[in-house]
Amino acid sequence: MNSETKKDFSQLGLNQDIVDTVIKLGYENPTPIQQYAIPYILSGRDVLGQAQTG
Repeated sequence: MNSETKKDFSQLGLNQDIVDTVIKLGYENPTPIQQYAIPYILSGRDVLGQAQTG
């Protein structure tokens, strides 16, 4: 995976309707695990992730 950090949901390749809904729900930026995992998931890969909760 590219080491470039994605700064917002619109840069992750998500459908614009999903991005709009996520923003409406108050989420501005993806967590590190979301930044890393979403592109793999969208490409059809299986992902098993582990991250700390906030």
